[in-house]
Amino acid sequence: MSHNRNVLFGLGLESGVTQVSEMLGHARLADDAGLDLVSLSDHPYFAERIDAYAALGFVLGATSNVTAATIMTNLPSRPAPVLARAATSLSTVSRGRFILGLGAGGGLPEEIAALGLPRLSPAARVRALEEAITVVRALSGGGDPVTYDGEFSQLTGLMPADAPAPPIWIGALGPKMLTVTGRLADGWIPGHLADWRSTVVAQARPIVDEAAASAGRDPAEVATIYNVSGRLTREPLPATRDDDGRWIGGGVAQWVDELTSAVLEHGAAAFIYLRRQGEIIDDTTVNLWARDVAPAVREAIAKH
Repeated sequence: MSHNRNVLFGLGLESGVTQVSEMLGHARLADDAGLDLVSLSDHPYFAERIDAYAALGFVLGATSNVTAATIMTNLPSRPAPVLARAATSLSTVSRGRFILGLGAGGGLPEEIAALGLPRLSPAARVRALEEAITVVRALSGGGDPVTYDGEFSQLTGLMPADAPAPPIWIGALGPKMLTVTGRLADGWIPGHLADWRSTVVAQARPIVDEAAASAGRDPAEVATIYNVSGRLTREPLPATRDDDGRWIGGGVAQWVDELTSAVLEHGAAAFIYLRRQGEIIDDTTVNLWARDVAPAVREAIAKH
């Protein structure tokens, strides 16, 4: 597997309605500290969370350099043509600082149904996601009016925006979703905090690579992006993985060794640090991640 030397480091932002100041504060801190991106989750059925697309405009307006991403956009609740307009608009106002993360919406079907949206079968969700990628790209980059008669979207003479399509990252684990990812996406995010040493990734990534190659693409064009979580301390911890082999965190040097290995030995292209369940990331942790871990990993990679 090829090594991506331009490894990205990101931070998952708070999305609770009572956490607005933390969200914007950490976005600014990430921007000032030289992180590459910040991300917001998209769960429009939860009243206690801020709508991701409403928040992204504020986040991008409060920062200058960091890229913002939706990880992952809840596709069933956002019709593809409208999503395309939102994506190109955010790209335009931020001068290209937006990444479109897409999920098929299979994780919380009851919550999606509570919005009054139709229940789609797993196969239909995959088709809807593939079609959404087609629509977003067709309505980006300028050109002639677009007419499209799809299963989920119908367009008649709709003008595309002049802005280019943003990079598209897909959260996927099932074989059909992985195949779509390999054929069409710019990045793949393994689900459930699966990490570079997991059997999940070892079994899934070859499906992405095979689909990419079958579509005439270089599999290395599909970056692997990891959501990471766990303790982050200045001093080493006794153990960095649990009894099941899952990463649980460590000291700065332990994080650096682990992530450097993930890049050089497993082809990782990006890491987004997320708060652990029930916790809020404090400024100290953000600074350790942005000012200690990220630069040290970049330096270690550059030596190889």
